[in-house]
This record gives sequence, C-alpha cells and structure tokens, in this order.
Amino acid sequence: MYKIVLVLIMLAIQTVSAQKKPSRLSRELGIGDVVSKDSLGRAVKNLIDKPKIQDYKIISFTNDTTYVDTTLTIQKEYKFNYLRRDGFGLMPFSNMGQTYNSLTYNFQNTSLMPNFGALAKHFNYMEIEDISYYRVPTPLTELVFKSAFEQGQLADSFFTINTSPQFNFSIAYKGLRSLGKYQHILASTGNFRFTSNYQTKNKRYNARGHIVAQDILNQENGGILDSFIPNFETGDPEFLDRSIFEVQFENAESMLRGKRFHLEHSYSLVKQNDSVAKNHLSFGHVISFEDKYYQYDQTASSAFFGAAFKNSRLKDRATLENFYNQLQLNYSNNILGDLQFNISNTNFNYGYDKLVVLNGNTIINRLKGDVFAAGGKYHKQYKGFDLNGEIGLNISGDFDGNFIKAKAAFKLNDEIYANATINHSSKAPNYNTLLYQSDYVAYNWQNSFSNIETQQLAFELNYKKLANINIDYSAITDYVYFKQDQTTLQISPFQNSGTINYLRAKLENEIKVGKFSLHNTILYQNAQDSNGVLNVPELTTRNTLAFSSDLFDKALFLQTGVTLKYFTSYYMNAYNPLLAEFYVQNTQEYGGFPMLDFFINAKIRQTRIFLKAEHFNSSFTGYNYYSAPNHPYRDFTVRFGVVWNFFL
Repeated sequence: MYKIVLVLIMLAIQTVSAQKKPSRLSRELGIGDVVSKDSLGRAVKNLIDKPKIQDYKIISFTNDTTYVDTTLTIQKEYKFNYLRRDGFGLMPFSNMGQTYNSLTYNFQNTSLMPNFGALAKHFNYMEIEDISYYRVPTPLTELVFKSAFEQGQLADSFFTINTSPQFNFSIAYKGLRSLGKYQHILASTGNFRFTSNYQTKNKRYNARGHIVAQDILNQENGGILDSFIPNFETGDPEFLDRSIFEVQFENAESMLRGKRFHLEHSYSLVKQNDSVAKNHLSFGHVISFEDKYYQYDQTASSAFFGAAFKNSRLKDRATLENFYNQLQLNYSNNILGDLQFNISNTNFNYGYDKLVVLNGNTIINRLKGDVFAAGGKYHKQYKGFDLNGEIGLNISGDFDGNFIKAKAAFKLNDEIYANATINHSSKAPNYNTLLYQSDYVAYNWQNSFSNIETQQLAFELNYKKLANINIDYSAITDYVYFKQDQTTLQISPFQNSGTINYLRAKLENEIKVGKFSLHNTILYQNAQDSNGVLNVPELTTRNTLAFSSDLFDKALFLQTGVTLKYFTSYYMNAYNPLLAEFYVQNTQEYGGFPMLDFFINAKIRQTRIFLKAEHFNSSFTGYNYYSAPNHPYRDFTVRFGVVWNFFL
C-alpha cells in the first residue's frame, strides 16, 4: 500500500512540474495560461478559463457519464463506509471488513454462467460492473481515510490523468486493517485497480480496460458460545469488554483472492461525420480473464464442523479460472435505433486438486469446459420514451442458461421520471453448490441441481419534489440455498421444489423546512414461501433528521444530525465461516432493535470531514442486537474520516 501511495505522490509532483508550462493537453482543452507576444514583441498572458467540475468525467461500465462530486450531502454520509456505497439493506458485522447479512434481495439477472460462490466474501470484491473509467482536463487525486475498530484504519488512494485528450489512465488502492472488539476477527483487505481508456483522434477506434487485484482476509471465530449469550443480552458489566467472550474457535482464517484482466475495444467501419448521421456500423470485442480462489485454513479441527479427515493443518481451497471472449456487431440508425448482435465463449475451470471417495462414492475434483452463447441488445428513443432490450442464450456447453430483459423509461420533465422493467432468467446455481470438497467430512458434495428460474416485474417513479418509489415482484422457482442437514447436522446446499413469490416496495423522500431536513427510506417486503427458505424482515427503515448551514462567510459547510435504522424481527440467516455463506435457520427471530447514529460532517473547499457516534443508544435500549445468530452487532463507538480531492 505504501509503495502505491508513494507512486501516486511522485506522479502528482511530476504533473505539477509539467504544468508550469502550458501543455498541449491544456491548450487543446482550453485550460491554464497561454503566453503569446503582441505586435511589439512583448509577452502577453492570455487567461484561459479554468475547467469546470463537470469536466471531470466518470464513465460507468454501461457508459453512463457523471462527474466528480465534491458536495456534502446526506447521500455522501450514507456512502462513507467500508464499501463506499449506500449500505441500506445490509447489516454489517461488528468489525469493519467482515461480511454483511442481507436484509433484502434483488433477483434481476442478466448472467448466463454460475457465480463462484463464497458470497459472504464478495461484498467488497469489485466485479467488472464496479469499475469506472475517467476523462479529466487536469490530474485528479482523491484520498480517503476512516478510522477502524481497535488497531488499523481504512485508506483509499486514487489518481487519474489524461496524458492527451485521447488517453486516460487511473490507479487506485483501497486497503483496510482492523483488529475488532471480539476475539480473533481481524480483517485485512486490499483492492488494487488500474484503468485506461483510449480514443483515436478520428474517434473510429475506442478501447478501455482494467487490471484488478484483490485480497480479502478474515480471521474466523464462529461467533460467541451459546453459554455466553445471557452475559451479552443482560449487559453484564463484567462482559462490556468484548474480548472476554469465548468464541467457537480461534485458529481459523479465510481468504478470497483474485486478479482480473479486462479489455473492451471497438472499431467503426462507417465513420460518423456528425451527430445526425443516419447509419453507423462498428465491430466490438470484449476479452476478460479472471483467476480467483477461496481458501479456508484451520490449524486444528473443530467439533463445530463435525468429523474431519485429519486433526491438524486443515486447508480447503477452491479455484476458478474464467476466460471470456465476446464478438459484437453494432449498428445504429436514426430510425431503427441501436442494435447489437454478439456471440461469446466462456472457458471455465473450477475445482480442487484432489479426488474424494466418501461412502463408496467418488466426488470429482473439477468442473471445466466451454460454453458458447449468443445475444443481442436494442436501444431506441421514441417520442419521450427510452426503450432498452437485452437477450442472451447459451447455445452449447455444459451449462444451460438464458435471459431476457426489457425496459421502457419515460421522462415527462426535469422533475418526473418513470420506468418499467421485465426480466426473465434461467441460470445454473453457484459452483460451490454443485461441487465442494473439504477436510471436514460433511462438507463434501457433488450435486446436479436444476437451473434457478426467476421472473421479475419492476416499476420506478421518481418525482423530485415528492418521493422516489420502487416496486418489484419476483417469482423464483427451484431456488438453491444453504441450511442444516438433519442427518449430518452440518450445512449443505438444497433446492426448493416450489415457487417463491417475493414483493418489495421502497419509498425514498426528503422533507425540507429551512435549514432542517428529514430523509426517509422505507422498505416493505413480503415473501410467500411455504418452505421458509427466503426470510426477510417485513419492514426496514432508515430516517435521518439533519441540519445544514454555511458558516464563516461560506468558508465552511456544516451538516449534522441523527440517523435511525431499524428492521422488524425475522428469522435472520446464520453465518458459516467454512463455506463463507449464509444459511437458512427457522428456530429464532432476530431484529426489532433501533440503531441510532449521531454525525457531524463538514466541507472545507474540496475536503469533507466525517465524525460519527455510531449506535450511541446501545447501552440503554437493550443488548439484543445481532448481525447474525451468535454474532453481536457493534457497540457504541466514535469514528472519524476524511475525503480529500486535489485538482492540479
């Protein structure tokens, strides 16, 4: 991490030195000072307008373009966390860098291949869709710091520069180390990202790509012992030091590590001379390679997971190599709209380095092969409507799969926006439900599950002056989940034979009175499921009362307030550290406790400062707060952080 920060500082120094003279990039983008001579040969400095904040562009995976936002809003407060995104619907564990229990699920899907598994380790794992690209008129740096629990901190360093109007690159690293309050829950993670994008001067060739390397390490303890639960829930003063609690084990750790190389590029066969050109034809190519593994290590076997093949130095390691190629033909017409036809190949290799023979049955060690798929996309703007469609189908290979998605959006004016989406998906379950091997006897299986079938209908209404409303209904057939096996008493994957009907309705609004504001996010959920395999709280809410004001002749902007988070009691999923998966339990309900946070945030120029007293009500509203069974939520703590942007 320190080496990367040093590289960023050196780049910044070199850039500042280089900009003492107006560069070609500055002249082309109209930035900085340009020195010329008048008719008598005297030097004259011509001032060129400084770039606007809107010129610092951020381009998403779907090519949606936004710009760097240095304002201080309630949304920035919600996103200032370990994941650096809004965590509504996620219940964090006690230590930063641990996993999250999901309070809500979205079953919309456009993937044709199984996921890796070990889902509890993937909240901070950056997928292709999470990587952004940039175009900036001057070098941009962002530094983020946030204090952690006990020893350690979170730091995220980012730097991007356009070396010419055609080429941009960025480099970033997010690192965390946090010891935590309970025994043996240290978290140490790192996310390195390098991106670049390029466009020729005639704009016929475009390319963008990234390199990502990630590692997520957690010490695992299995939660506090059942015999210590009364000491926690009664608030016994002798146990307010959480390190006193005995846990299931203190000799295990899990690691998710991956690296990915991704490139997208296209070439225009028919050049667009202007924005009203009637036809545009281009070829595109996407190539992506990802190598990742999940590993669970334990120095000695634990009865918590049942019988083991050996008593010491247990090591479970699942690997996946995924190589993806897609060829695209893109055609645009001002009457027909934008069309894309694509064909793709996925070469996958998932598994282990050994065979397991259990009860006379041999469990294979690899799932590998090739899957060929075909698909298409469509986009058209017509009389105020924005129409989008996408389809995909596996045409050969070991995994069947298909999806179709259609979306229609309508913008009445700058205040009112609405859209409707329909999605059908059929996809194989995750790799770790199909094949798993472990040094623990009960955690070895090979399954032939049917595809998970989902249908979703979703609506969104956005009225800026009133509220944002999102409603979706999903029907899920042959859902695959983890639960306790009644024979082995350990956790195994199962497939639900029926159909789950799942309804969500979410309301977001803001009420302002002078310098005070009330921000509300309310989620209602109802899962009709006779087997009890999809458990969610009926009501989840987050409400923030805030005061905002400029101070000291607008040199400082202050925002302070209180946030209430709450979800109703329900059969909360439990956590299995060996699998890095949550599993269904229907014996005890959790939830129904308030979480109050008090915050004071400030903005000075491009610097945002965050100070928060988290869960300050923990000592007087009852010690019944859990992130998962046997895993208590955080006690009252005060944490500090800062986000600092540099525009050179």
